[in-house]
Amino acid sequence: MSLLTPDFGLLFWMVVSFAAVFGILAKYGFPVITKAVDERREYIRQSLDKADEAGRRLENMQQKSEELMAEIEKKRLEIIRQATVEAGLIIRQARDEAARQGKEKLDEALRMIEMQKHRAIGEIRSQVALLSVDIAGKILRRRLDDADTHDRLISALLDEIEDSDIIRN
Repeated sequence: MSLLTPDFGLLFWMVVSFAAVFGILAKYGFPVITKAVDERREYIRQSLDKADEAGRRLENMQQKSEELMAEIEKKRLEIIRQATVEAGLIIRQARDEAARQGKEKLDEALRMIEMQKHRAIGEIRSQVALLSVDIAGKILRRRLDDADTHDRLISALLDEIEDSDIIRN
């Protein structure tokens, strides 16, 4: 027998052995293998479906996220605009209040200056009057030694008083 050409008996038993192993595998092995392949195929299909669903959800979430970001940006700009308007209003009110307080203080200072001016003028007048009376008294003492001069001076003073604003007021 040669190595390259097998014997008929060996060939027969190899075919019988192969048919027996194939029969056992066909009855018990192939259904398990095909079932496992089918389960794997179904698992892969479900995974792909879930991945597609997740992709759609992700796209929806991205779209909603973009819409939300646009809305947030819009609100941010509105808040900034309102804050700017309110800041301008507050600044304007503060300026108006400062101007009003400054005017009040200026008016008060002017009133105080006017009062002090009147008081000072009154004091000066009273001092001038006192000095005038003292001076007039000294002058009169020297000149009024004579009764005739005394009568003329009193008449002149009465005439001046009648002509002046003192009697009219």
